[in-house]
Amino acid sequence: MGEQTTNKKRIGIMGGTFNPIHIGHLLLAETAYREYKLDEIWFVPAFDPPHKAGQKIASYQDRAEMTALAIRDIEYFRRSDIETERRGYSYTSETLALLHDKYPEYDFYFIMGADSLLQIEQWHQPERVLKQATVLASGRGHQPLDKLRKQMDYLSEKYDACLHLIHIPEVDISSALIREKIASGHSVRFMVPEAVYHYIGAHR
Repeated sequence: MGEQTTNKKRIGIMGGTFNPIHIGHLLLAETAYREYKLDEIWFVPAFDPPHKAGQKIASYQDRAEMTALAIRDIEYFRRSDIETERRGYSYTSETLALLHDKYPEYDFYFIMGADSLLQIEQWHQPERVLKQATVLASGRGHQPLDKLRKQMDYLSEKYDACLHLIHIPEVDISSALIREKIASGHSVRFMVPEAVYHYIGAHR
């Protein structure tokens, strides 16, 4: 689980459906930025997420706009629309390959939640994901820490991968919970950034 040792700019990649983006996403990104001394965090809304196939989700335009609103006041956060540059499902392996082609001068750190770390071998071409980026995984969630460390050791040995834990406070918020609260008429004001809260209200 070694560290990248180049002098390249260190870019954290925060991918997701962001349906909608919420404070849990921002806290994870901020903690990764601070703990691993990254230069920037790029938020990459999924254009056509394969794990959401057949589900009704907000349009890419709405999700991308909410992402931009959520991060607009943070100078080291920015939105990347790289997934609009190709068609088909938004596979992380292919997105990372495109990022490397466009920005060979950067090192990439892929940020993910604890559940994703445990399920990564079910992803499309997981070996390419683990080869193309250092993985920074949340050390919080519904998974025991020793289980996460065991998974990291396993992936490191099997794929010669570089993985680290992000030590983040517990925040039990999800996009699904937010959608449920909105559907039932409850306020989500302090679960999402203020600008996102107003966008959701304005665009129903």
